[in-house]
Amino acid sequence: MGLRKASAYSKRIVVPYTRISKKRQKSFIKTVPPQKIVKFVMGKESLLNEGKLPYQLTMISEEKVQLRHNALEACRQYINKKIDKEFSGQYFFKIIPFPHHIQRENKMLTGAGADRMQTGMQLSYGKAVGKAAILKKGSRIFFIAVPNEKAVGFARKVLKQIKSKLPGKVKIIYEEIKK
Repeated sequence: MGLRKASAYSKRIVVPYTRISKKRQKSFIKTVPPQKIVKFVMGKESLLNEGKLPYQLTMISEEKVQLRHNALEACRQYINKKIDKEFSGQYFFKIIPFPHHIQRENKMLTGAGADRMQTGMQLSYGKAVGKAAILKKGSRIFFIAVPNEKAVGFARKVLKQIKSKLPGKVKIIYEEIKK
């Protein structure tokens, strides 16, 4: 069974479902889906700390949304591949939100004869299917630091290309850190 469309989850106002405990009795969530995001920090953080990456771009959410971990991973792979190819080792890239919220789905069957195999809305709590980060308005999503003006233009173009992979409206904020 494939993934349900992101629109089923993305703009829904939700109470965080995150209660995981090492003691089985205290845990509300019995099975936790694996994290799809492989790395949260890429590039060279030492260059940022030394002040050699003064140009910084931040992608910010302009509305309240749920951002699924598979969307974050798809964006991470695309951004990292493009920027590393263009400016290998001369950048810093970070994914800021961590997907804690566990999404549930009440599996429904479709097709002829499927009505005998499901309970409808009776016992409809659902099983864990994925993780999401709950973002508020103004939450930071991605952070990129680059060494020069040429890199800023390229990084901005890459961030604009991934807007379609993200739910809701986002904006890109540019700042230059002076020494």
